[in-house]
Amino acid sequence: MTISQRYQYVIEWFTRNMPVAETELHYNTPFELLVAVILSAQCTDKRVNLVTPALFAAYPTAEAMATATAEDIYEYIKSVSYPNNKARHLAGMARMLMEEFDGEVPSEVDTLQRLPGVGRKTANVMASVVWGKAAMAVDTHVFRVANRIGLTNNSKTPLETERTLVKHIPQELIPKAHHWLILHGRYVCMARRPLCLECGLREACKYYNRTSKIEKDNQ
Repeated sequence: MTISQRYQYVIEWFTRNMPVAETELHYNTPFELLVAVILSAQCTDKRVNLVTPALFAAYPTAEAMATATAEDIYEYIKSVSYPNNKARHLAGMARMLMEEFDGEVPSEVDTLQRLPGVGRKTANVMASVVWGKAAMAVDTHVFRVANRIGLTNNSKTPLETERTLVKHIPQELIPKAHHWLILHGRYVCMARRPLCLECGLREACKYYNRTSKIEKDNQ
């Protein structure tokens, strides 16, 4: 199977089997999503969704959060991973939004990355989810699944994975494809025990075909 054939197979399979693919983070505004995505770094969406209702009730806008100290925010998010750093990032992010962007979340990836706690992945999530831009956010799931299936060829960095995926996936599908790969990695192609026998991508998957061949050779 050529790389073009593999991409075509994967895109067609997801289009049929996962027509709706979107973030599992709960939010109502771009600001709330930005807060949630910052909190989700190395933390599950489920955990983030448990802490954000009270946090958003206390600080529903950048203006409200800009008045809070990191210590204030910490009390709401202390059950997530790295709460001290994230509390500082959220306080600094809210203040910068007020000082430089009139409290509005910017839509450009490069501009978003100026905000405390916002790296390229978070900026790409915001650009694709909120504004529907052709931005591919690469987290650990996307990085792993793309390499396993063979959409990338042993990419060494998330940026390398991002560039390869964007090159081969039609622009209009990139925001959805981001969620396809995340959700597939979260529920099927897990890091330790991928559910290969339940996966509809087996025919196109380099990892499955390689491991199957090894098992046959060892019989």
